[in-house]
Amino acid sequence: MFKETFPGRYESLAKIAKFVTQAAVQAGLNETAIFAVQMSVDEACSNIIEHAYGGENIGDIDCTCKIDSQGLTVILHDWGAPFDPEKVPEPDLTSPLEKRKEGGLGLFFIRKLMDEVHFEFSAEKGNTLTMVKRKEDAR
Repeated sequence: MFKETFPGRYESLAKIAKFVTQAAVQAGLNETAIFAVQMSVDEACSNIIEHAYGGENIGDIDCTCKIDSQGLTVILHDWGAPFDPEKVPEPDLTSPLEKRKEGGLGLFFIRKLMDEVHFEFSAEKGNTLTMVKRKEDAR
């Protein structure tokens, strides 16, 4: 298990990406799965900074990577505002691009790219996002 705490700043995203990429490689994920992990973690951390904290330098992001025989589990933890994924409407993927609302695809992409996505919120413990990416042969 690898754990590191990063400042909640956009400039931290590259360091977080490097951290999870190293874990994904160690977990034996293929290039496509590594890319999915990178994209999902980047989106999730951007959302933590923008929405949970409401800006940069307000709080930290704890990133834990667990490797097992199935693949990789990434756990992101923050102390920002809680987020209810059930309140996020499904994105409109059928209208022409110029008629669609801006944003709203992040959660959709995370759920499509990762094999499991779980959210937990607690006033005492903060926000925890757990994402699992399994190796191709573990499916």
